[in-house]
Amino acid sequence: MIEQIDTLIVGGGQSGLAMSHMLSQHGRPHLVLERGRIAERWRSERWDGLRFQFPNWSIRLPDFPFRHADPDGFATRAEIVDYLADYAAHVRAPVRDGVTVTALRHGPNGAFRAATSAGEIDARNVVVATGPYQQPMTPGLARQIPIHQLHAVAYGNPAQLPAGGVLVVGSGASGAQIAEELSRAGRRVFLSVGHHRRMPRRYRGRDLIWWLTEMGLDRTPVEKRGPDRALPLITGAYGGHTIDFRTFSVHGITLLGRLKGVTDGVLHFAPDLVKSLADGDAAYRGFLEMVDAYVSRHGLDMPADAAAHELPVDPPSIAGAPRQLDLASIGSVLWCTGYAFDYGWIDLPVFTEQGEPRHRGGISDVPGLYFIGLPWLSKMNSSFLSGVGDDAARLAARIRDFR
Repeated sequence: MIEQIDTLIVGGGQSGLAMSHMLSQHGRPHLVLERGRIAERWRSERWDGLRFQFPNWSIRLPDFPFRHADPDGFATRAEIVDYLADYAAHVRAPVRDGVTVTALRHGPNGAFRAATSAGEIDARNVVVATGPYQQPMTPGLARQIPIHQLHAVAYGNPAQLPAGGVLVVGSGASGAQIAEELSRAGRRVFLSVGHHRRMPRRYRGRDLIWWLTEMGLDRTPVEKRGPDRALPLITGAYGGHTIDFRTFSVHGITLLGRLKGVTDGVLHFAPDLVKSLADGDAAYRGFLEMVDAYVSRHGLDMPADAAAHELPVDPPSIAGAPRQLDLASIGSVLWCTGYAFDYGWIDLPVFTEQGEPRHRGGISDVPGLYFIGLPWLSKMNSSFLSGVGDDAARLAARIRDFR
């Protein structure tokens, strides 16, 4: 017999749990299916030493504060897992662990039919809450590199990697944090740097996230999103600090340009390192200037921070960055090259040619099908722990009123 449910939520992470809570507030029956355990990606797809990038004071889901001893500290991976599990218990989310949705299509009588590892379910509404980190991406040239390789999703700690140098490809938050961790562990590290948008960890006595909230930038609607899609480069590791790749170089990490090919056991890198660093600096300076203008405009009593404007001179290793790297110099490659969506299980006409969902604030073109937890779903903080609740409340109200 096929199970019947009003609303099916696929995914038991932060967005799925927030959605469950908001539907409960409206008295709408629903079910949450999670392929693993609650917060599974935090449990099994994050490295051991990861620190949350947002300070403890900013972590919050609807009606459930994050308990902490240090408001300005940065939570461990285990603390985030515990927080999400505690939240699920607090809101009494009807979660079924270990159930994978393998297909979603139209069913009879206008409902959706979900095929799962535990049987079929018909639902009047479906909320896809599988998050943005679905399919790890590695470039095609990885097949031409005959040494140990793994994606950041499978990285746990430095001891996991074989002896020898490590090439980290990718200069986003994961690449920067893992490269620093490996270097501090005494490993020889090469970091392939691409376009990035670095930000100050703290400025004028306040954390970056405080400034985003104070200036309302975290609530910027998707319609006003700028052309630069790079995520802010920040870290909560080692107490939280501003990332400057020049400092990495001074501390022994060899910076390289963008990886562009491999031939005869030699990796080749583009001559774009100086430009990538300049682009990162431009974003950094632009944010400082925005804050300074805001402080002046509103007459805030915030101490000036002249030191933050003083960028160090490029060390000689920057201009003379190697264009080639012999594979004999390294023992492994770590791909910090991001993720792609994986919606192959959804057999409904709601995707672009690039495989991205078509929606307006999470409301798809197919009546009754919704998405939540994606970056810039409706505004900048849609995928933040502190912002997903707003989208959940809005979509839950939509489901309540949907006929």
